[in-house]
Amino acid sequence: MEEFPPVTDPWPRRLAERGHTGARRIGAGVEGVVYALGGGRVAKVWTGRPPTGLALSRQVYADIAAHPLPFATPEIFEAAEYEGVVVTYERELPGASVHGDSAHEEFDRELPAHHRDVLLTTLRGLATVPATEAMRALTVQGDDRPLWQGHRRFPSALAALVSRAVARNRDALAVLVPGLDAGVERTLDALRSLPDVPDTAIHGDLVPPNIHVDGSGRPVAVLDFGFYTTGGDPAFEAAVTAAVWDMYGPHAAAHAAHLTRLFADELGYAPTALSVYQAAYALTTYDLFGMGVDDGHFRWCAEQLLRNDVFGGRQP
Repeated sequence: MEEFPPVTDPWPRRLAERGHTGARRIGAGVEGVVYALGGGRVAKVWTGRPPTGLALSRQVYADIAAHPLPFATPEIFEAAEYEGVVVTYERELPGASVHGDSAHEEFDRELPAHHRDVLLTTLRGLATVPATEAMRALTVQGDDRPLWQGHRRFPSALAALVSRAVARNRDALAVLVPGLDAGVERTLDALRSLPDVPDTAIHGDLVPPNIHVDGSGRPVAVLDFGFYTTGGDPAFEAAVTAAVWDMYGPHAAAHAAHLTRLFADELGYAPTALSVYQAAYALTTYDLFGMGVDDGHFRWCAEQLLRNDVFGGRQP
């Protein structure tokens, strides 16, 4: 059998060549791989290119960081391009992930109380950051235009995104979701009927690795903006967070239902709004990583729709 040399990471060497000796990989997310440089800085080596350009991403980071929050958020200090690869030099964020990703680390049957406290603090904090034009100019991953383009209301912009996303690969989703077209129409009608609320910053991907806590369990940083970051109804953030906090564990459905009720009670969001936003999230992300029963996210989105009461299913 032919032997191949082990694959090594070239970026610590490349960063050292640019004066950043001792760079070490500390994490990876949707946007790219992150290396600690020391001195309170990290380098992010982007996977592909920022969909809306570095200048816009940098402005969104600055808009959020300028607002007083009980936790740190990313800031881009400078950017460069090496052989076609974008590298940004950013603020190093403190703390450690509150929990591993549910695809790799199971949650207990009952969510820890400090998880609920961390989530409420994070959601309340982000909901104080007013939406800016830079946030509204962002493009959601998988789409071909800024979410808000041609719209003045977040629910209307989201409804248009649902229509575009479903059209991408409708037949594949329909295999797992009987009555897809009728459910989509119910979701669109429900979105369009939602009332106007003050728009705030939306992270859009508050999974456990993206919230860092200190030794006492207090949230000290929120990272990895970009996947679904925009400006809009803070209830959307709460709805998506409830759904994605534990996506793949054996108690995922019960945890999502529990968090949805908690956020409705503690944050004052209408349960119907949370349900319709959860359906919209599934309909707009179902095909981003793969299609068919072999793809975990695709299956997860289908399952969300099948039990979503606004889409046409039943909540657990």
